[in-house]
Amino acid sequence: MVDERMPPPPEPAADAVALVAELTRRGLTLAVAESLTGGLLTAAIVAVPGASVALNGGVVAYATPLKSALLGVDERLLDERGAVDPDVARAMADGVRHACAVDGRPADLGLATTGVAGPDQQDGHEPGTAFVAVSGLGPSESMALALTGDRAAIRAATVEAALRLALARLA
Repeated sequence: MVDERMPPPPEPAADAVALVAELTRRGLTLAVAESLTGGLLTAAIVAVPGASVALNGGVVAYATPLKSALLGVDERLLDERGAVDPDVARAMADGVRHACAVDGRPADLGLATTGVAGPDQQDGHEPGTAFVAVSGLGPSESMALALTGDRAAIRAATVEAALRLALARLA
């Protein structure tokens, strides 16, 4: 039963629609590793009708030890640099491809987010410091972000940047 007083859900983000369409067209799969965004990136992709064809799954590794335990990020790297680091983001993107393998086949593309949404610093990094990374179909790469705004704005901008990075990889 649908409550008619409920507002309709928002339209999926254009970049998420484009990403799902391109992955589907090419018969590719995606896996997502999130820290800073806490599931928002996966939710943006799942909001696209037909996303199940391309999205294997996602891992929210919010606590730093889970980045190692679930995604295979090197513990020494985490100890030396902390979770807010471009190499950590790349390792998360690499690791999630295997963590979300289906029938033994890793996802073709891995996408990851890590950073500081605030209000406090983390590992010596100011709020708004974030990294997004992509793995697969070429060498892993990360992109540094210096964002402003409140927690919600920083997290939303990180999702947008990750979607654009994935689209660039597919271009």
